[in-house]
Amino acid sequence: MLKQRILSAVLLFSLLLPAAYAAPDEEVPKDGIRGVWVSSVYNIDYPTKQGMTAAELKSEADAMLDNIAAMGLNTVFLQVRPTADALYRSDLFPWSRFVSGAAGQEPDGGLDLLAYWVAGAHSRGLQLHAWINPYRITKEGQSEYDALPSDSPAKAHPEWVVKHEDNYYFNPGLPAVQQLVVDGAAEIVRNYEVDGIHLDDYFYPDADFDDEAAFARYGEKFDDIDDWRRDNVNTLIAALDKTLHKIKPTLSFGVSPAGIWDNKADNPRGSETNGRSSYREIYCDSLEWIKDGTVDYICPQLYWSIGFEPADFEVLIEWWQNAVATSDVALYIGMGAYRAAEAKPGDVWYGTDELERQLDMIDKGIDIQGEVFFSYSSLINTPNCVSMLTQHYGAQDGTLPDGAGGDTAKQNSLLDIFSRFITSLFY
Repeated sequence: MLKQRILSAVLLFSLLLPAAYAAPDEEVPKDGIRGVWVSSVYNIDYPTKQGMTAAELKSEADAMLDNIAAMGLNTVFLQVRPTADALYRSDLFPWSRFVSGAAGQEPDGGLDLLAYWVAGAHSRGLQLHAWINPYRITKEGQSEYDALPSDSPAKAHPEWVVKHEDNYYFNPGLPAVQQLVVDGAAEIVRNYEVDGIHLDDYFYPDADFDDEAAFARYGEKFDDIDDWRRDNVNTLIAALDKTLHKIKPTLSFGVSPAGIWDNKADNPRGSETNGRSSYREIYCDSLEWIKDGTVDYICPQLYWSIGFEPADFEVLIEWWQNAVATSDVALYIGMGAYRAAEAKPGDVWYGTDELERQLDMIDKGIDIQGEVFFSYSSLINTPNCVSMLTQHYGAQDGTLPDGAGGDTAKQNSLLDIFSRFITSLFY
């Protein structure tokens, strides 16, 4: 009889245990995103310098992923196209200079960074979203442009390129350019097991962009060039939504626009703010994307403090919650951790108090499904920030997260149940 009871216990445990070690569900959840941007441009986060060996690149990625999981975060937004380049094997874009030091030169040993990060993230129970910049070609002007390899689309198709304030951009008003961006994102989704595709807020650089010729050719339906520019961005977003979800229906696709859609003084639908408007200055009509459902989520960059009069964090999270309230678009809040990393004593951002206040406010939000921090190095470089996040997310989970993304607590719980059950058989 005792043997039968022990065998039953072992069978029960064998059924329960796999759940503790199960891989993340392929369906990307909208709720509970705890994300961090990992920026490659200027080597802000990864890689920390150019020309590293393959072993160094792997070691740095492993340490970062371990830290991200240990903090209780669950999603990495890895910048894989900081300019017209790639941190992965691409038939469309050259290897990024931010890795090797020279545009078009592969990393040491031919290491595919995106493949390594995807595998590393998933092994730790993390999601990985590939973050791309759609139109930016250079950050450092003529010398950077001149150094691009001849097979770069910016060199192969100079008719797609616009020079603006000493830097170069693809022209968003050209159908061929829009197709290039869609094809580039589709290439990633076809070749890598990414959980999402993510765009930041770099569309048109500003209102002085020299695209009059493209407007004359393609904007015949529009009286106002501003409306035409917004329509170009809307068309791109809709095309990405359709193409990417056709390849992978469970994919999460979203955009992180600047935090102010428009100011109420200029637009009755706008927020009670007085700052740079993404609607008017970079031609991002986020409300249109939400209405049309062409994004799975929106992640506005709310990089201001609570009570900051021109752009109050509290005012803006209320405005964005109202914006998504009647839609099925998820809302994540982009948090300016870099403010804390840069702050001096006496600044409202100094330490972690402001970040904690904002997290508490987000947790109380009705229509907020998560937050994303900019950026990884800021979390690491802000004193006590790592421990603050570990405690914050540990309190939410009911256990302090560990380097395995929180699975150890679940495993230990099952082991404890099993142990008590076995003990009961004998006593």
